[in-house]
Amino acid sequence: MKDLFMIGMMVVIGAIIGGFTNHLAIQMLFRPHHPIYVKGKRLPFTPGLIPKRREELAVQMGRLVVEHLVTAEGFKKKFTDPTFIGEMNEIVKSESNKLFETDMTIKELLKKLNIQDADTKLMIKADRFLEEKLEKFWDEHSSQSIDELIPASLISRIDQSIPSISLYISNKGVEFFQSEVGKQKLKNMIDDFLATRGMLGNMVTMFLGQVSLVEKVQPEIIKFLKHDGTVQILTSLIEEEWNKLKRKRVDEFSDILKKEELVFTVRQKIVKELNISALLERPVSELLLPVKELIIEKIAPAIVKFAVFYLAKNSDKILQKLRVEDMVRHQVEGFSVGRLEDMILSISKKEFKMITFLGALLGGLIGLLQGVIVWLIG
Repeated sequence: MKDLFMIGMMVVIGAIIGGFTNHLAIQMLFRPHHPIYVKGKRLPFTPGLIPKRREELAVQMGRLVVEHLVTAEGFKKKFTDPTFIGEMNEIVKSESNKLFETDMTIKELLKKLNIQDADTKLMIKADRFLEEKLEKFWDEHSSQSIDELIPASLISRIDQSIPSISLYISNKGVEFFQSEVGKQKLKNMIDDFLATRGMLGNMVTMFLGQVSLVEKVQPEIIKFLKHDGTVQILTSLIEEEWNKLKRKRVDEFSDILKKEELVFTVRQKIVKELNISALLERPVSELLLPVKELIIEKIAPAIVKFAVFYLAKNSDKILQKLRVEDMVRHQVEGFSVGRLEDMILSISKKEFKMITFLGALLGGLIGLLQGVIVWLIG
């Protein structure tokens, strides 16, 4: 009985020593957090292994992440995975649909993007852009003739329209002189003409009378304007003047068309017609509604396709620019020792317990073996 008690005690003592030793060894991985000094000398095994090797651990963790976890090859596989692409398409389509359901105006959207006074800025930019383009157009084309500047199709249409213009002028002339206003105007012209002829004018007036003279001249003028030859004469005159005009260079009209005034007038007219302020007050949904189907079915998938292709193709460069290894290292170095301990224990707590139990088991077996040996020898 005494021998069994001795062997049992040795088993218990061995188990306690083995379990405590392993538990102490595990604790020494983390504690103490700082070195302990006695009379100016640092005690061995202080600080613990992980606090002592924290910087090295941070470097190794960063290297581990880059070489085995977050790799360019892994990114490429993920970006080219059809399931991932499908999920991204759904996300982009969902976000795009929100644009067609919002009452937010373009101005409000720009404010959210931290773009203030968008209407003023756009008007200034549009004004400057138009000024530059119009001045450039003038400088490039001012030495050209009208014939060179105007499109050939428009020149041809004007040429073909000249007979119609002549006929229109003739008809309008007939309408005018047939009217009471035209008749009165003709009478005034005859009076003015005769008044400048002195005695001859008085004699004509005395023999014919003013009313009789107007009645005789008016039908002849109308007959002249209705005559085909008159239309042909007008056509020839207009064609002749038009041909002269076509051969003139733009800068020959500089007295009439002053560059600065022309550019300013055209610029102001276009900016006014654009009505940028009213445009910015329109809802985003209203502006995009005509192209809703195009955005949802074509543009959104195209953006996703381009994005995943670009990311997959440049994953090496992106990871290099991100400096993932340095990022992980800085993060780990920034952790407190207590947080590192909690992280490791949260992952390996069960395994550490098993190591402690294993130490107790081995200690107990060694105690049993010692007890048996002592019993045999004794």
